[in-house]
Amino acid sequence: MNIVAPESLILWTTIIFILLLFVLRKFAWKPILGAVRGREATINDALAAAEKAKIEMQNMHADNEKLLQEARAEREAMMKEAREIKTKMISDAKEEAKSEANKMVAQAQAAIESEKKSAIAELKQQVAELSVEIAEKVVKRELSDKSKQLELVDQMLGEAKLN
Repeated sequence: MNIVAPESLILWTTIIFILLLFVLRKFAWKPILGAVRGREATINDALAAAEKAKIEMQNMHADNEKLLQEARAEREAMMKEAREIKTKMISDAKEEAKSEANKMVAQAQAAIESEKKSAIAELKQQVAELSVEIAEKVVKRELSDKSKQLELVDQMLGEAKLN
């Protein structure tokens, strides 16, 4: 048998191949399979972590939406309360202004009435003083003459009634 003949080449190739498989199985398959399994585990862990992160992000997004809605509702409640307070303050101010205006009108009317009474009293006093002065002058003029004095006395005695 010739070692270089094509038939022996097939035999030697087969033997070398089987030997290579045996050596690979003995020394290389376990580390290669371990590396592949480790890589597969790492990939699976990364996929699980990514899925977990995705779920967490969805939960956070839902929580953010919920917080945003709560904040909007709280803002609306605060705005409504502020509007109510504004309306109440305006109505209170209007009522207070109206009350103050009514009070001022009443005080002004009382002052006018007081001034009116004072003016009327002063006018009456002046009229009385003028009347006394006029009467005094008339009486002086009438009584300056002796005959007129006697005539006035007789007239008054005639008008006076005895009881």
